[in-house]
Amino acid sequence: MKDITFYKMSGSGNDFIIIDNRNRVVDEGDLQGFIAKVCRRKMSVGADGLILVEESENVDFKWRFFNADGSSAEMCGNGARCAARFAYLNGISGAEVSFETKAGIVSAQVKNDLVKIKVPNPIDLKTDYNLELGNGAMQVSSVNTGVPHVVITVGDIDDVDVVKIGREIRFHDRYAPAGTNVNFISSQNDNTILIRTYERGVEDETLACGTGSIAAAIVMHYKSKGKSPVKVITRGGGCLYIYFEEDNGKFYNVFLEGDARVIYKGYLGEDALKV
Repeated sequence: MKDITFYKMSGSGNDFIIIDNRNRVVDEGDLQGFIAKVCRRKMSVGADGLILVEESENVDFKWRFFNADGSSAEMCGNGARCAARFAYLNGISGAEVSFETKAGIVSAQVKNDLVKIKVPNPIDLKTDYNLELGNGAMQVSSVNTGVPHVVITVGDIDDVDVVKIGREIRFHDRYAPAGTNVNFISSQNDNTILIRTYERGVEDETLACGTGSIAAAIVMHYKSKGKSPVKVITRGGGCLYIYFEEDNGKFYNVFLEGDARVIYKGYLGEDALKV
């Protein structure tokens, strides 16, 4: 393997490996294995996901987004913000960015390390239904914000077994075969919430989740009629702001805003892929 240039970036605590793949520098032979290996923490670069930036005939670029286990996902809010800043920094786009995802066209505005993206309209909102689990029924809500999310309101955000409960719901028959992400939220007031997320594909709690934060804001607004924007405080301590308009339970003009930091730039060598 020739050395591959990459950026390590973090969006409010979600970290990503981003590669400019417009010249097809990444071997497609065992792409899932390659991604799983370089996303291993302590053994390689380590990340929640990997993003390939590729050519588009219609907008600034096209991305392919992959979870840490090498599986692909339609959308990732924090990853999208990082990809937009990556494109700007590398001359692939200007400060106004548009790119293709499996969930549709995403547009972004880059201002220093702050990135605001416009995301596809949420769909399939369902609130306050019972989900049968091993220890009994739990009341949950769900919405698709580019990828599927379950949202659960809790009293004490620190007193939740995110991995145990999150994993049971993530693999629940109701959400088969694709599974779902799972978010636990606690309201500080009508417009500020705390969130913890179990992410599908990472198969663990992450420090932030952009699409999960959007899902949490949508569910909270629908239930309490709070105002836009909603401030979401992530497990990593960062803040995401979700803007939206709503009409009769339909949400549109949805934006996600937060930081997108460049942590370092480097080269992937052969040792990054060793088992």
